[in-house]
Amino acid sequence: MSQLMTSADMGRAIRRIAHEIIERNRGVDDVVLIGIHTRGVSLAQALQSAIADFEGAKVPVGELDVTAHRDDRRAEDQTNRPHTDIPFNLDDKIVVLVDDVLYTGRTVRAAMDAIVDLGRPSKIELAILVDRGHRELPIRADYVGKNVPTAGTERVSVHTESVDGDDGAWIDRVGA
Repeated sequence: MSQLMTSADMGRAIRRIAHEIIERNRGVDDVVLIGIHTRGVSLAQALQSAIADFEGAKVPVGELDVTAHRDDRRAEDQTNRPHTDIPFNLDDKIVVLVDDVLYTGRTVRAAMDAIVDLGRPSKIELAILVDRGHRELPIRADYVGKNVPTAGTERVSVHTESVDGDDGAWIDRVGA
């Protein structure tokens, strides 16, 4: 296993993405962050904190479970699924979806379907910590922490302090 990002690298990427979100949207008045379970939620909270440091504004954060909207997985046990918690209106908002790794694009497609079921945002943007390529759908991230070309036999794992007890990103061969 090889480390792609340290905790410090992740912090710098989060701060840079936060700045980019602020600049692209000319502030954060209509911006909301929606973290895709599981680690996307932690990353969205980190972005919220960085934006608050820079802008002095607390951007709302929601949590999104996309399981029911996936087209490539069978229905999973409903008792162990994370929940969707978006305690604010999405209509006319700039929704920034946040996730840890962008791979085929299927999770993001499912997230967009779920968001549209919940409201009518003015725009949906995508913030990703690691983009590893290999799209199956025409999806591109607006904000990327690190681009990492990978082989199909490799896996990228992101850890966040709140979920895993540490921060970092690693690449590993599947089955190695």
